[in-house]
Amino acid sequence: MGPATVLIVDDSPTELRVMEKALRDRGYTTTTAEDGEQALEKAGKERPRVIVLDVILPRKNGFQVCRDLKASAETRDIPVIMVTILDQQRRAVALGAAGYLTKPVDRDQLHRAVERFRAPAQATRVLVVEDDPFQRQRMRTWLESQQCTVQEAANGREALDRLNHGKPDLILLDLMMPEMDGFEFVAEFRRHEAWRGIPIVVVTARDLSREDREQLNGYVQKILQKGAHGRDHLLAEVRELVAVSVARRKPNA
Repeated sequence: MGPATVLIVDDSPTELRVMEKALRDRGYTTTTAEDGEQALEKAGKERPRVIVLDVILPRKNGFQVCRDLKASAETRDIPVIMVTILDQQRRAVALGAAGYLTKPVDRDQLHRAVERFRAPAQATRVLVVEDDPFQRQRMRTWLESQQCTVQEAANGREALDRLNHGKPDLILLDLMMPEMDGFEFVAEFRRHEAWRGIPIVVVTARDLSREDREQLNGYVQKILQKGAHGRDHLLAEVRELVAVSVARRKPNA
């Protein structure tokens, strides 16, 4: 399937037509399923970019479908947006749903929910600067599942060398590293005018003091605490910051 394909799962032909038209009008390709078993079969075979999933379905309800999707290595990384007349948002989120809409679905809300997961025209290039190999591999796995291209650096000095050979779209930066830590890296980063449009997200286990934050001020867009935010939060931040950075680079934006 293409990078902007959405699988819509609903047993109501009317709802299917409404959601298909809303998404096709925004440039998406759609495919549909009318029950839970068909949804699982199509998700496995067609690998859509996003699944919009009704809760009340014949044969297997949406919660069961979501659970089965997240249990399969082939489909667990496909974002699921659940749609229902029931007020069961917590259950949807607990099962791994990435979003939640209540019927009747507003076309603009549907578009905003799905747009978060549209693949970029070209792969997002992310530089991960982290001295812990496990953490680097963990972030690489998460990012590559979202079609990002990942470069790694074990410290600030390696990161500067990577920047001298090509600019990424985003930098994920640990602060506590050997040879050159995150603060030293940011200080050197500031000296290069050509790099200043690259967003930096600090990912750290350190509790930052006022002085720490002042030292980073103006060059770091986000500070995330290690362990406090999971994969979905990190990926949402990456998508948002890259989108803003790309918009700024466009003429007449």
